[in-house]
Amino acid sequence: MNLETSQMEDGAASLTAEPSPKPTTRNPLAGFAEPFRKSNAFPYLWLGQLVSFLGSSVTLVILPIIVYSLTGSTTTMGLLMAAYMLPNIIMLPISGTLVDRYNRTNLMLLTDMLRFAVMATLAVLLFADALTIQLLFILVTSYGLMDGLFQPAYAATRATVFTPDIRNSANALTQISNQTVRLIGPSLGGVLVTFFSAGWGVALDALTYVASFLCLFGLRKLVPHRPRAADESAGMRADFKEGFAVLKAKPWLWITIVAFSLVNICFGAIVTVVIPWLFKIHLDLQPYVYGLAVTCSGVGAIGAGVLFGAKRHWRHRGVIAYGGALLSGISLLLMATAPAPAVLCALFALEGFGLMMFGLIWETSLQELVPQETFGRVASLDMLGSFALLPIGYILVGWLADVIGGLQTIALFASIGTLAVLAVMFTPAVRNYD
Repeated sequence: MNLETSQMEDGAASLTAEPSPKPTTRNPLAGFAEPFRKSNAFPYLWLGQLVSFLGSSVTLVILPIIVYSLTGSTTTMGLLMAAYMLPNIIMLPISGTLVDRYNRTNLMLLTDMLRFAVMATLAVLLFADALTIQLLFILVTSYGLMDGLFQPAYAATRATVFTPDIRNSANALTQISNQTVRLIGPSLGGVLVTFFSAGWGVALDALTYVASFLCLFGLRKLVPHRPRAADESAGMRADFKEGFAVLKAKPWLWITIVAFSLVNICFGAIVTVVIPWLFKIHLDLQPYVYGLAVTCSGVGAIGAGVLFGAKRHWRHRGVIAYGGALLSGISLLLMATAPAPAVLCALFALEGFGLMMFGLIWETSLQELVPQETFGRVASLDMLGSFALLPIGYILVGWLADVIGGLQTIALFASIGTLAVLAVMFTPAVRNYD
């Protein structure tokens, strides 16, 4: 058949054929079902972490109550948080290498068993009324050490399970679920302490690690371990240098890690140390108002997750990510002059929305740009940059708030963080990241 005959037959067919149906509009929320439909491993990883995150959010409320009932000291509470964070930070460079050398699922199973043992011991001591502040420090330090191993392994496993066809929706759904649990967990912890005892809340946390262990055990066969070849075997120091080399080759990654080592101090320390003072002392608001504001932050974050997950592909991601961080910084800056609780709640919602948009783009960028065989080390370097200076930031912000005033401290650190975001936002590596 020659071309002319083909064209004539095609034309005749177009006259006799029924009109083609109009294309259906894709439901943007339908993408959130894709991780469950396309990945057998995703439900195990998602559910296991979600359940354990619920237990952790319950303990987050109960732990200060335990400390204050034992000592009544805010200084002790600060030292206890340092006792959790410091071994976590020290563990990160080591855990990054371990995650890339050994089976990541097995490492998560090990840490779940050990964290269950820690929380179960704490619950037994609380029920027996035998807990001392010294024992609490030992248990919290052990927990921080295990967390420093679990988080890079979990991040590397996500990078494997969240394949490109489900990456945006899987990351968004995970964060939406975590934010929802963050809204529920503190209330549940308060109920358990009020109507039962702190021991029951800690016992619930321990049981969530059993549920997480069972889910990860099911995941074990679905995420096969690919051992490193013999000629790739090297010492931990060489492994760590390789992680640095991967970051150095990706300016978007290392510039962002360096920038947010400062931004996290400014924004995180304000939210953790000074904002509670703003509500309770400066504005003399009832505790439920602060709780409502934190809830609004979670709602804003969930909104960002829904928006991000509704699209499979995003353009101009560098500008969008830093635009979210900029929105968060401006919201914190305006909190120092907010005239009413309703305005504070709205600013909290914007702050949560902006940081979540940045976080989702950052997470997907890591998963796309970092090779699987080095992901554990790069993830640990990312966490090290994010967490290493936070204890110093907490101390500095708290001291400065006492010296120059809380409102001035909010304005100062929010301004520094916002200016840092603006400065990095217009570098070519960020501006052109698509």
